[in-house]
Amino acid sequence: MPTIKQRVRKVALLEQLGPGLVTGAADDDPSGIATYSQAGAQLGFGLLWTLLLTYPLMTAIQLASARIGRVTGAGLAKNLSAVLPGWAVTTLVALLFMANTINIGADLASMGEAAHLAAGFDRHVFTLLFALVSLGLQLFISYGAYAKVLKWLTLTLLAYVAVLFAVRIDWGAAARGLIPGPASFTKDAVVTIVAVFGTTISPYLFFWQSAQEVEEIEEDPKAEPLKEAPRQGRRELARIRIDTFSGMAISNLIAMAIMISTAATLHASGHTQIDTAAAAAEALRPVAGPFAFVLFSLGIVGTGLLAVPVLAGSAAYAIGESQGWECGLEYKPWEAVGFYTVIGIATLLGLLIDWSPIDPMRALFWSAVVNGIVAVPIMVAMMLVASRRSQMGRFTAGLGLRVFGWAATVVMGASVVAMLVTLAF
Repeated sequence: MPTIKQRVRKVALLEQLGPGLVTGAADDDPSGIATYSQAGAQLGFGLLWTLLLTYPLMTAIQLASARIGRVTGAGLAKNLSAVLPGWAVTTLVALLFMANTINIGADLASMGEAAHLAAGFDRHVFTLLFALVSLGLQLFISYGAYAKVLKWLTLTLLAYVAVLFAVRIDWGAAARGLIPGPASFTKDAVVTIVAVFGTTISPYLFFWQSAQEVEEIEEDPKAEPLKEAPRQGRRELARIRIDTFSGMAISNLIAMAIMISTAATLHASGHTQIDTAAAAAEALRPVAGPFAFVLFSLGIVGTGLLAVPVLAGSAAYAIGESQGWECGLEYKPWEAVGFYTVIGIATLLGLLIDWSPIDPMRALFWSAVVNGIVAVPIMVAMMLVASRRSQMGRFTAGLGLRVFGWAATVVMGASVVAMLVTLAF
């Protein structure tokens, strides 16, 4: 039996998990699931090594965004204004809104299709239902309750761990996939690597985690921005490290589980082309059985319910902060009209994509292109902010964070160049 002291420590550790955990889980949205499924189906275990590489890089950049929010008490868009001209911030925020809206549409479409495959009924009805649930979460419940709902939704990611136990896996081959081989650098593999980096290190995650740190300050009457209350720095930065390292580890492990399960089933059976997350679930049914299919489908719906509010919310934070509006989920809708209007518009426009003749997966491809391009200047500006004493005071980024943060920026920039070269040829 654990002692009272051990139980208190366990609870205290769980309390450290919040914005970073939700951010990491939201990274495995239906669009990300489709990308990881395609990587496993097309190249087997050959690209598992990419997820070992993305872990320290995405952790560093998310640590930087969380640190900026907690130290300054302001979101990322407001802080970027200190290092970028106003027109540049406005352009980046507009592109982020466009990419997020397309991403919302693709996620809602995948959720509707997965629910249709699992339960029957019209997929458009499910899509509409999921959009309304997402809006309701943000509009009609308090921030504290909303944050708890998102925390619980992260448990749906366990469906992808469960799939590993439902299929037969060559663990020796999987272990070899953790080391890059010659097959990792063919033209098709390079395109997929770019897609993996693009879906794993996404701009909306930067804005979300930074904004959630600001929300945490607003929610706790004892909390203050660290620039104003440096005595809180040691405890809060330790919490952010635990939260972010844990959240990004979960994100990458789940991505790895998806890649392994599709490699062991779809790739092994010669099914190498996956267009959507729901298509991956459907393809699993004859190969891995109905149990794996149901688990995969439930994961798509659960992660979508987690990711859609994050996508809409991050767009609202970015636009609202750049315009000087009242921003935050702790406000009632009538107290932050502009902020909640952006959330509503982003969700409803995403919903319209499902009802339009636009191919959501083609739209998603172009949103990934936009996201990749937008990410690079945002990451550069973030690292400049995190290193500026005028903005961060005594809490500027340390050497390790600067090294890995700039490494993530360089890798993302190289991915964009590779993507543009691929599109050109």
